[in-house]
Amino acid sequence: MAEAHQAVAFQFTITPEGIDLQLSYQALNQIYLSGVRAWKKRVSRIRNRVIKGVYPASPSSWLFVVIAILATMYMRSDPSMGLIAKIQQHLPLSLHVSLSSQGQTMLSALVFSTLLWLSLILALRFCLKLLLSYHQWMFEQHGRISNTTKVWVTLLRLLSSRKPLLYSYQTSLPHLPVPSIKDTLSRYLESARPLLTDSEFKRMMELGNQFESSLGNRLQRYLKLKALWATNYVSDWWEEYIYLRSRSPIMVNSNYYGMDFLYVTPTPVQAARAGNTITALLLYRRKVNREELKPSRVPGTVIPLCAAQCERMFNTTRTPGDETDVLQHWQDSEFVAVYHKGRFFRLWVYRAGRLLTPREIEYQVQRILDDSSPPQPGEDKLGALTAGDRIPWFQTRKQYFSSGINKRSLDAIERAAFFVTLDDEEQGMRGEDPAGNLDRYAKSLLHGKCYDRWFDKSFSIVIYKNGKSGLNAEHSWADAPTVAHLWEYTLATDAFQLGYNENGHCKGEVDRSLPHPQRLLWDIPSEVEAQVQRSLTVAQALADDVDCHVFPFSQFGKGRIKKLRVSPDAFIQISLQLAYYRDRASFCLTYEASMTRLFREGRTETVRSCSNESSAFVKALEAGEAKEQCRHLFRLASERHQNLYRMAMTGAGIDRHLFCLYVVSKYLGVESPFLKEVLSEPWRLSTSQTPVQQMELFDLKNHPDFVSLGGGFGPVADDGYGVSYIIVGEDMINFHVSSKYSFSETDSHRFGAQISKALHDIMTLLTPDAKTPSSPKGAAQPQSKKLL
Repeated sequence: MAEAHQAVAFQFTITPEGIDLQLSYQALNQIYLSGVRAWKKRVSRIRNRVIKGVYPASPSSWLFVVIAILATMYMRSDPSMGLIAKIQQHLPLSLHVSLSSQGQTMLSALVFSTLLWLSLILALRFCLKLLLSYHQWMFEQHGRISNTTKVWVTLLRLLSSRKPLLYSYQTSLPHLPVPSIKDTLSRYLESARPLLTDSEFKRMMELGNQFESSLGNRLQRYLKLKALWATNYVSDWWEEYIYLRSRSPIMVNSNYYGMDFLYVTPTPVQAARAGNTITALLLYRRKVNREELKPSRVPGTVIPLCAAQCERMFNTTRTPGDETDVLQHWQDSEFVAVYHKGRFFRLWVYRAGRLLTPREIEYQVQRILDDSSPPQPGEDKLGALTAGDRIPWFQTRKQYFSSGINKRSLDAIERAAFFVTLDDEEQGMRGEDPAGNLDRYAKSLLHGKCYDRWFDKSFSIVIYKNGKSGLNAEHSWADAPTVAHLWEYTLATDAFQLGYNENGHCKGEVDRSLPHPQRLLWDIPSEVEAQVQRSLTVAQALADDVDCHVFPFSQFGKGRIKKLRVSPDAFIQISLQLAYYRDRASFCLTYEASMTRLFREGRTETVRSCSNESSAFVKALEAGEAKEQCRHLFRLASERHQNLYRMAMTGAGIDRHLFCLYVVSKYLGVESPFLKEVLSEPWRLSTSQTPVQQMELFDLKNHPDFVSLGGGFGPVADDGYGVSYIIVGEDMINFHVSSKYSFSETDSHRFGAQISKALHDIMTLLTPDAKTPSSPKGAAQPQSKKLL
């Protein structure tokens, strides 16, 4: 094989005349250029460490301080108040001998200037941290900003005026505070009130009071002790106990998906779409490595968000363990792993130290598509091991993938920048059944065939036969907004920057001397094949049980909602409460994911969207009470929801605090009936908004068809719904609904219809001079479950 020959830098043979040494100058040149690229990355990392290490100052400010000190000394003034003279007295004896008196003074002045400069940096960073700890601005009404907040904004702009690197703010972000036990219990009981009967609520109050007066304070002391030395008292436990210690399949249960444009496919050529998509992802990785990405901020403000989740975006794999999985991350990778029709390939994306052009990557991908070689025995469904239970995968990996060619091939997948599936199906909103095809598209991205994705990779890209694309992301290393930011950049770069020629191919020229993509080799024994089949059976049953429904809601969007002076998220969340009540004739514990990235290494907090106010509004509307009364109750519910969201963002949530107290109790070996009951409550309605963070990349006025579909996830509870939504532009909201076929009382299509009707009814209620919303009898009739 040509690539095998090119991989050998030198060969030698022993002949009667002696040793015949043969050098491959081309291979040696490749090695040299790869080394140069590695050293450039090291130098860049060192440079960035210096720049972000002195932020919000700059390295050049040191020179300014030195010149200022020397200038004042030249004017016969001592800015150090005698410190320079003291430094000079304590210089090493060797310097006293080798330097003149003037030289000793200059050196002492440099030492003092450097110490003064470092002190100023620490003072500035402390001030910035204090400023970022102020959160009262979030609770002020729009347009009614206090003088304190105005001063705060001015100071924050001054201290962050320099162009920051991606991680410049990390050391200045405040630590997540530990709420008081009393406040958390009070907020919990308030959130549980609409879900419990009077006797159940009284019982929970007694359990809560008993917990607060006894075990709670002991657990709180340990938790505060952790908060003193840990960067974030929640995140490491959340990653380990919620994600990595789970022994059930991560496919559907944990992983989530992101979709392509709704109406547009930039090219129908599969290899070309792969070429641009892979290039765009690698350009994003370059920006992350060089820290050229702007730090994410709270929309419409200068307040930075934690960027720690970007660190493990690429070159990362979740590897199975006996009791807990492990996230493995490598500093760099020059290739991606590709799956096509049962075969695994290593596709090198760098040559001679440079990134291949999109056209060259397309050429290489086309070579894979044209490769007609069959899968090796046991190779085609190997990915099912990552879709099944974790312990069998760990045992199989340990026994059969720890050495030899199996280890080398597995390393190629796990060390790859990311995973790419060249799917032989067509997907998207197309054909005679566009709505049904959207649902099948979502299911394909969520689980595929259960063996043609590598669910352990940080994310896997799927390129379909008709050019449609999507991704499947592993959840433990980061949350959806981080992946959404990556995917927005990828879609925009693919469609608007890289583009395609008139034939749908990538632009540019091709170096046809590129070595072929490398087939990964396997030696799969019958025991592994048997385990692959068992894992596939488990995964297939899980996949077949998922009922996905994706629908764009285009009757109105955030533009019309904001004209009513209502938060779009609050409007949607209250609509979901109304829809669920109509669907199940009851309220349920509702999970809405909120971020805590205002704090260092922050991840998420739960907003318990089912509140006393929202349930009161739903009951009033369904009982047919007067419009003015319903409008009043809606306003109260909306304000309450916004306040709950703000509290969650600023560290005053409920569930992460209780979760950490529960972990401490387990470490101490003590039982808490209160914590056990609270943490076992099922989330029958789990919701999440996919944020649009880079709207400037999409010119929807000139390109209205380039609308993102967002993404979704599987249901959290067996008898519940998972709902994800993305607010696109001013006039559209895309919804992703999931449930399980095995529970007869849930139906994703029926619930989707209830969501649409609830949105319409609440808009009708709030719109002046509109007709009263129809009674529940006019609700969309339940649809029978349809197997896809």
